[in-house]
Amino acid sequence: MHEMHRMNVLQKHITFHKLFSRKQDLFLMYCDGVLKSPSVMGKLQQEKFDVFLVDTFYPCGELLAEVLAVPFVITHRFSYAHTVERWCGQTPSPPSYVPAVGNKLTDKMGFFERVVSLLFYLTQDAVAISQWKKYDTYFTDYLGRPTSYCELTGKADIWLIRTYWDFEYPRPLLPNFVYVGGLHCSPAKPLPQDLEEFVQSSGDDGIVVFTLGSFIRNMTKERSNIIASAFGQIPQKVLWKYSGEKPDTLAPNTRIYDWIPQNDLLGHPKTRAFVTHGGTNGVYEAIYHGVPMVGIPIYADQPDNVVHMKAKGAAVFLNFNSMQAQDLVDALKTVINDPSYKESAMRLSRIHHDRPVKPLDEAVFWIEHVMQNKGAGHLRVASHSLTWYQYHCLDVLVFVISILALVFYIIIRTCSFFIRRCCRTPKHKSKKD
Repeated sequence: MHEMHRMNVLQKHITFHKLFSRKQDLFLMYCDGVLKSPSVMGKLQQEKFDVFLVDTFYPCGELLAEVLAVPFVITHRFSYAHTVERWCGQTPSPPSYVPAVGNKLTDKMGFFERVVSLLFYLTQDAVAISQWKKYDTYFTDYLGRPTSYCELTGKADIWLIRTYWDFEYPRPLLPNFVYVGGLHCSPAKPLPQDLEEFVQSSGDDGIVVFTLGSFIRNMTKERSNIIASAFGQIPQKVLWKYSGEKPDTLAPNTRIYDWIPQNDLLGHPKTRAFVTHGGTNGVYEAIYHGVPMVGIPIYADQPDNVVHMKAKGAAVFLNFNSMQAQDLVDALKTVINDPSYKESAMRLSRIHHDRPVKPLDEAVFWIEHVMQNKGAGHLRVASHSLTWYQYHCLDVLVFVISILALVFYIIIRTCSFFIRRCCRTPKHKSKKD
């Protein structure tokens, strides 16, 4: 995974899908470990659970819920082109203004962007359907009747989506789709003494927090030197989470740590900017605390996350492969010195906090709602029982077109008949002539 920052967009998507395909066998081994273990299944049946919490990234929870006849709630971040949400959850996602995760578009698209959006949807649908076949076979064999991954996933009572309108573009949602983005966020706690002393030593200039997440533990020496050189050119102190070799260009204003209390640092009053790979958790912590970002995405949903923040005026987007030291310096100076970025970050923070209940409490409410009502079938749309052509009214369209064609055919034949009768010359008149 640490090599993905060197790849172009196409290579990243191909690598990600290959990785996912290889992981399928591992996921199904997890299924075997639960479903084909008499002791585990016996214990689960004895417990008499009221609800299951299922993550769509790890299939099998929906099959287990089906076997044990237990309602389940899905916790979900994303699928490329919203394939799982559209095909299994039946939520509408018009490609004209709902950009697919993976193509870095916003909700305001020109003609050619809509072309790209539609093609991306279609290609990702084909990829998803081909990958789901292995799950379909497994689920069918286990249950002893024809079924599919999407059919069972679609039985979810509630979908807890780990984003919110501070991040998302406006789009239609079904009643059993609930946005709970930022449920992991919390007020900042006091920093350890050594960190607090370093942060306070920054004076009025403040600090910059930098991390590329838990997957990117190392990078080439060239990249690390470029980044360290850039940090040495800004007046802020920098706290860098990094496990790789110490860069030769590391400046006195920068300290490297194997681990940092990211949420607590982002909530510190001296934090001026967050340099991030664009992971959803980190982005939400920045939104929660109102910190502008410099996004350096690597793979998966990260480029789209940064594009969302850029579109909302709270981030600058940098390309990890082509970024030079001056690019990072300019980006940091922009988000720190241009007040519009801080204002946009604070606006998103206000939207995030201006909710009737906290996201964690809302997630708990809906889980308990499913438990108390033995499911949430009253929120499930009837489209789950329709085929794809029924959903799009293609059968109705064919019927209407057929009727119209028949009517036009009868009209044309009738008109043709009367025209021939009217224009025909009588035989007795011809003999006289």
